[in-house]
Amino acid sequence: MIITKSSREIALMKEAGRVVGLVFKTLEAQIKPGMSTLDIDSIVEKTMLENGCIPAEKGYYGYPASACVSVNDTLIHGIPSNKIIIREGDIVSVDIVATYKGYSADACRTFKVGTLTERAHRIVDITKQAFFEALKAVKVGNHIGDISETIQKFVESHGYNVVREYTGHGIGAHMHEDPSIPNYGKAGTGPLITPNIALCIEPMVLEGRKDVRTLGDGWTVKSKDGKLTAHYENTVIVTNDGYEIITMYEGEE
Repeated sequence: MIITKSSREIALMKEAGRVVGLVFKTLEAQIKPGMSTLDIDSIVEKTMLENGCIPAEKGYYGYPASACVSVNDTLIHGIPSNKIIIREGDIVSVDIVATYKGYSADACRTFKVGTLTERAHRIVDITKQAFFEALKAVKVGNHIGDISETIQKFVESHGYNVVREYTGHGIGAHMHEDPSIPNYGKAGTGPLITPNIALCIEPMVLEGRKDVRTLGDGWTVKSKDGKLTAHYENTVIVTNDGYEIITMYEGEE
């Protein structure tokens, strides 16, 4: 069941989203070669707690950290570690969920560290652009499948693939709510888009084949062929005349 949010619930989610944006602004200024992915996790947790939010990923189904930090060929759910060191030219996806007074906001950015190869630049940029292309389909009366098809067509038109096993989702009092929002699909299918619902739209893009593998830790998901991956996500509130992104900081590109 897709849950319509009240004005009070939306206000709480917006505050969680504001803190998510603040975390990304903080990371943009601090992420650099030589840091470990555990260092990144510490910044995420500290910033959330100092701003009145709970890092909701910590303890979720036993997940051990406050952020998912995924480097290069790791698509999602990379567990932060002091053994994984960020290097010049890496692309680092940081996926976070902040909860404020029981309501959550979820987003991801893939950060460019230092001087990148052209192929690394390109996959990060196309993944981000896929999200904004998808927003064109976020209209009351459209279907979730319109979002899914838009992402798939845009990504594949640039020679990449989208993951099949993982999807975007609704959000609110729970981190994951209906509807599921795949990155592939057919326009005109799936649930109707209605006002005052919250959607996490998140292109997850693979440079090579669409196949992924999960490591023995039960969390870390990598491209099966070892090629680059990228991930971009925001929480979006559907309005009567469009949408509002609640997880970008003021002035973010």
